[in-house]
Amino acid sequence: MRSLVLLIGIVGICLSTAFSLKMCAFNVQSFGEAKAKNKKVMGILTKIISRCDLSLIQEVRDSKGEAVPKLLKLLNRFDKSQMYSYLESKRLGRSTYKEQYVYDSRKDMLQVHEQVHYRELNQKESNDTEMFSREPFIIRIYSPKTLVKHLVIIGHHTSPKNALKEMDELFRVFQAVHEKWKTENMMLLGDLNADCGYVTIKGIKNLRLRNDPKFHWLITEEQDTTVREKIHCAYDRIIVHGNTLISGIVPGSAQPFNFKKEFLLSEQEALEVSDHYPVEVDLKPSHYHLRNEL
Repeated sequence: MRSLVLLIGIVGICLSTAFSLKMCAFNVQSFGEAKAKNKKVMGILTKIISRCDLSLIQEVRDSKGEAVPKLLKLLNRFDKSQMYSYLESKRLGRSTYKEQYVYDSRKDMLQVHEQVHYRELNQKESNDTEMFSREPFIIRIYSPKTLVKHLVIIGHHTSPKNALKEMDELFRVFQAVHEKWKTENMMLLGDLNADCGYVTIKGIKNLRLRNDPKFHWLITEEQDTTVREKIHCAYDRIIVHGNTLISGIVPGSAQPFNFKKEFLLSEQEALEVSDHYPVEVDLKPSHYHLRNEL
């Protein structure tokens, strides 16, 4: 009987891993023409992103628009049973320096109902969008295979010089999303530059996103999202809001993915891919509660 119970527990764990939905955010650091031409780098990127059901790729800097389609082509070749599609933002930035956000996702795992830039979402208070060097890119998704079916993803990459101000302004983004879609279930993820020299401990503690108990910071200051061995900073974060979404998170799944260690890369080899690690979190599958009852 003990063996049977143990077997059921092991099967439950395997099922949880197999059918949960992995959400990732990855600052690929100047992802453009040069990296797209580097076969080794693109091969590593393909392995990293293929682990995720939905990824927010940041710092896409490709005026020709060729790097992301090439990556998606490699992803679809890598695992032909899981086809990917993608959504891209406008090229964003106040100066000649422009970036794009890109969401890529497995077609069979979720559906994107709507996409919007914060400027379009918040037309009544358009001046608020000037707080951001690159305004957030927001999608509303339906995930039929997880406990949480409907949620909003807010992707953002702060300007290092104004990281604290932009993070504080993200509270207004949550309010605008709530007003438009009447949902509590929201996930904010991306490179917020939320540590070390860009923000102070006191500044972080005073943030509305930190003071309000409805927001849960899944990536903490103790975790390292940087590749360089001499740096230990939690720049990249995942923040969730809404009791349904919070209870739908697989415990302990929120963490950076150390691809340098996973793929046995030197620091220099890893830095050719990015100076950031992706951050990730898993959503519980729809049958999670039944398995726990066993």
